[in-house]
Amino acid sequence: MPHSHDAADAIDDAMEASSAGVRALKISLVILLATTALQAIVVAFSGSVALLADTVHNLSDALTAVPLWIAFVLGRRAASRRYTYGLGRAEDLAGLFIVFVVALSAIVAAWQAIDRMLHPQPLHNLGWVIAAGVIGFAGNEIVAVYRIRVGKRIGSAALVADGVHARTDGFTSLAVVLGGIGVLLGFPLADPIVGLVIAAAIFVLLIGTVRSVGRRLLDGVEPELVDRAEHALEHVEGIARIDRVRLRWVGHRLQGDALVAVKADADAEASALDAERSVRAHLRNVDDFVVTARGLRMLDDRGETHTP
Repeated sequence: MPHSHDAADAIDDAMEASSAGVRALKISLVILLATTALQAIVVAFSGSVALLADTVHNLSDALTAVPLWIAFVLGRRAASRRYTYGLGRAEDLAGLFIVFVVALSAIVAAWQAIDRMLHPQPLHNLGWVIAAGVIGFAGNEIVAVYRIRVGKRIGSAALVADGVHARTDGFTSLAVVLGGIGVLLGFPLADPIVGLVIAAAIFVLLIGTVRSVGRRLLDGVEPELVDRAEHALEHVEGIARIDRVRLRWVGHRLQGDALVAVKADADAEASALDAERSVRAHLRNVDDFVVTARGLRMLDDRGETHTP
């Protein structure tokens, strides 16, 4: 999945980031629902199973915006005594719903395609089927570009994944166009075969989605983020060694901590504060980052360690 955490692009205010995410979901939901409605009308009077599979997938993609929308809203709530870290994890849980919807759409698409192969039916209005496929591609590509762009800016893996999902839907819409052309050329099984290809593409997408969601739920982060945090700490005056850096995503915001050793002549508390400011400057979507500084452990003449 494409991702970007460039400090120049990131939004460092949690409320502003959530608002941008909700706005992206609202606009993309309207676009996808309109695209799905147009395709459903063509399915009704054409009987194309490939277009039906694509329509079902587009509808599922539109519906994934709903749990993400709810998650962004919940993430704005302040921490409480029960949820001391807030509700940012709701965004990661929404990813589980996305996995379920993607899997369901793949099953429906495959079942419809196999049924049509076993019980062939004539297709009608192939010109409209091809046009609907082109509309599906255009609508999904617009949504994909918008979701991915906003997802990168706010650091939301779920929103970027939803954008990649929409882009894949766009290419499956182009597959519908190929199926319609195949029928026009005298190969009637081209339509259900393309339907099976779409179902297979959805399953491939599902694998990547499961991997992405699972990594977030297990507190996995991109290694380059850890490199950037270590780079920020290395350039703080007074820090002699970095013993540990930990980061995790909570929704589309970062939390973490670090353990560093300071030089003998350095003020540990001042170095820790400088280190925290440096990390926040390099990782703009960090909400909480705590640096613990301790004296540098050294070897004395007897080979024993001590803290100066």
